[in-house]
Amino acid sequence: MEAIKKPRLLVIGGTGFVGSHLLAATKDDWQVTSISLNPPSPQRFVSSVRYRQLDLTDFDAVQATLVEDYDYVVNLGGYIDHRLFKDDGRIMIDTHFRALQNLIAILSRKSLKRFVQIGSSDEYGNLPAPQHEDLREQPISPYSLAKVASTHFLQMLHSTEKFPGVVLRLFLTYGPHQDERRFLPQIIKACLMDDEFAASEGNQLRDFCYVQDVVRAILLALQTKDIDGHVFNIASGYPVSIRSIIESVQKIVGGGRPQYGAIPYRTGENMALYASNQKAKKFLSWCPEIPFDVGLKKIIASID
Repeated sequence: MEAIKKPRLLVIGGTGFVGSHLLAATKDDWQVTSISLNPPSPQRFVSSVRYRQLDLTDFDAVQATLVEDYDYVVNLGGYIDHRLFKDDGRIMIDTHFRALQNLIAILSRKSLKRFVQIGSSDEYGNLPAPQHEDLREQPISPYSLAKVASTHFLQMLHSTEKFPGVVLRLFLTYGPHQDERRFLPQIIKACLMDDEFAASEGNQLRDFCYVQDVVRAILLALQTKDIDGHVFNIASGYPVSIRSIIESVQKIVGGGRPQYGAIPYRTGENMALYASNQKAKKFLSWCPEIPFDVGLKKIIASID
């Protein structure tokens, strides 16, 4: 009896936080290739995955490297950076939008069934909450501009060339093995060490979604029929304040001395950034399963 052929999955950014969790979830049933700028850390290494290093902003390098056919692609490439355009913000546009154009230009479409682009809640800028997919985006940084441009680029490709692209707009994703420079790992470490640490006043409302729920959404987006060209918010749908999160960590850990107001609010920062996730529920049959208090305890246990 002939063995069932595993689907070929290309993950851009597989050595990152969400990417490494996606690789772990697909390594047994998919033939997985990861492309990143850097090799995986020991903590994020996933056996049986084929790792390749590539700078996607280098067109010639992409053309020389990306010579195989893939059935599915997930683009988790790039990184979050809110610098202004005058502060080398063009780097963010190149890292996200130029890299995507190079990838699409070279990627073989012969076997491609679905291309999932990872967008960002930052695409909504200062639009009122709860943000939903029918709103006209209002980018407030080169990073969010590049994400919006990527969304529109893929929608254009779908409408003009039937490209099988889908965009998932992630709100704040958290979980084990997250970069230590991100908000929650920083707060948890400071509280575990009972350190004094700087914080804003903490009145911002944010939407946190556990990484395994996000990975499940990505897998559904790869395999759900008749969703090409769509944009989906992937989020809990429930707002929590930054201050309440810090207080929750303090309560669980039993330490930490936040200095509220020591960090000013970011220029143009949206004070209420939380999503409507009704479209994902309707089309993907997806909803988050890990409550924030449960996820918070999981990530604390992974750091402690």
